[in-house]
Amino acid sequence: MTVYAGQGDARRTMAVLWGTETPKETRPGPKPGLSVEVIVAAGIEVADAEGMAALSMRAVGERLGRTAMALYTYVPGKTELLDLMVDRVMAEVPATYPRTDGWRAAVTAWAHDLRAFYLRHPWVLQVSQARPVLGPNEFAVVETLTALLRETGLPAARLRGVVAALMDVVRGAARTVAESRRAPAETGVTDQEWWAARSALMREIAPDFAGRFPAVTWLERGDAVPDDGSGTPYLEQVAQRAFAEGLGTLLDGITAR
Repeated sequence: MTVYAGQGDARRTMAVLWGTETPKETRPGPKPGLSVEVIVAAGIEVADAEGMAALSMRAVGERLGRTAMALYTYVPGKTELLDLMVDRVMAEVPATYPRTDGWRAAVTAWAHDLRAFYLRHPWVLQVSQARPVLGPNEFAVVETLTALLRETGLPAARLRGVVAALMDVVRGAARTVAESRRAPAETGVTDQEWWAARSALMREIAPDFAGRFPAVTWLERGDAVPDDGSGTPYLEQVAQRAFAEGLGTLLDGITAR
């Protein structure tokens, strides 16, 4: 499921994102007054608990004990709400990192923090980067990374591609883990069951696999990951190591460049 941001009322959404729209006054009564902040927080709670597919104005209203219609005074609709939600949660990504150990250590810490952020809010991974939200917290994430990478001395023309590559590596690594975690609930089959069944069939149906795909076979044999004892699913441990190796190699390339 891919969702595109920026589909609603552009002027109003941008005004709320950047804090230039005067917030609606809350009304007195037996129930807490509504506000944009309260509605966005409720939307995040729905998406975190139930996923993107469950997000609707009705679901958010029910969480707040209100009707969907009561929300439209504050937020024009679901598309605008989603933009506000994405930018709100992106404020969780740290904006500063110590420079005592150099740019590489700081960028590594940033990458791990961003990956952890995506895994806390996996629904954000379903919002396409083809249409960014263009909110201040989204820009702050890029600002932080760019400021760290400027210490490499590379010119802007080259750093632009480096920034994009790092963002893609982190996002892609997080998406693999998020989808792996979601798969058992959506398919009714655990990762262990799925791989066990297909591994047995592969040996039966393609007994000459190693001869046909020697490079892949060599790669897989060298990818054994010992159980770290944390209780983390095996495939997630593999993905974590792949992320660390890929990130390290990319940073090696930046250093060489």
